[in-house]
Amino acid sequence: MGKYQKAKEIVEAYYQALEAAGEDEVKDVLGQYMAPEYNWKGVYPFREQNGIDAVADNFWIPLKHALGHMQRRKDIFIGGTNEIDGSQWVMSMGHFMGLFDHDFLEIRHTRKMISLRYAEFSCVEEGRITKTGLFVDLIGFMVLAGMNPLPPSTGNYFVYPGPRDHNGLLYEDADEEEGKKTLQLVNKMVDDLDQLNVSGSMGCPPEILELSWSKDMIWYGPGGIGASYTIPRYQEQHQLPFRNNLKDKTFNGHVVRFAEGNFACFFGWPNLTNTPCGGFLGLPGGEVRADMQVVDVYCRKGDKLSENWVFIDLIYWLKQQGVDILERTAHILNQ
Repeated sequence: MGKYQKAKEIVEAYYQALEAAGEDEVKDVLGQYMAPEYNWKGVYPFREQNGIDAVADNFWIPLKHALGHMQRRKDIFIGGTNEIDGSQWVMSMGHFMGLFDHDFLEIRHTRKMISLRYAEFSCVEEGRITKTGLFVDLIGFMVLAGMNPLPPSTGNYFVYPGPRDHNGLLYEDADEEEGKKTLQLVNKMVDDLDQLNVSGSMGCPPEILELSWSKDMIWYGPGGIGASYTIPRYQEQHQLPFRNNLKDKTFNGHVVRFAEGNFACFFGWPNLTNTPCGGFLGLPGGEVRADMQVVDVYCRKGDKLSENWVFIDLIYWLKQQGVDILERTAHILNQ
């Protein structure tokens, strides 16, 4: 059995049990797989929850109630050792798909199929899941439900596909050397960008990206920003608006960062702190310093990164600046 096989089996069994569970069975499922001192981190308005009851009552039961016949449709499933503290984690990324039959967070239901993009990190210790980082793209969900709360995005948002080669479900452990290559490349890319932040540079020469990214890279950004294809369009449609319209950028590090095979992932709490100076997301700069919770999932092909799926808790970032777009949208559309 591989190094991460047992942890993957525990997480996969949990996924299957949760999908089959009715709303009144969710707590029993969590009780079977989660440790007593279970900690859960997610996007606003859920943020941090402690204990099985809090996680079930605040997230899973409302979500399963809203999305009838909900399925977890995984595109990536990997395990690895967190290089921050040596703990063992499993990460899954894809979509929760179901029939949007009841309102969710006062987002109006459509009675149609809908997908909620997710990335879930599970720390497995002594046969139990002790910690979870579960990030969902609520702005993307609102866009698909027909209630975009932000100005037009620079990229294009849609139901994103998984890896081009359809090789992201690693139920059996991959070659450890391949994972080391992937993580080394991701860390180099992160270091290159952090050096730009430290220097105070607002832009980014394309030559820096070309050191670690393939020319036909795809960047799958969150709702509100959207996806971009090729280095020039990525710079035009996300990187330069991000770098030029946010200042005083500070990298705060990661909670989890690991790789398996050609895939790597990380999240922070928070990853970044910055100050908007006007233009990002098509909004004015309020000069309010705010934290960003970010998830990155990478695919390496050869010696370059080829695809990157990104989650940014933009709703929480805006909330820190005094705008609650969930509350505002509900007030306007659900009177």
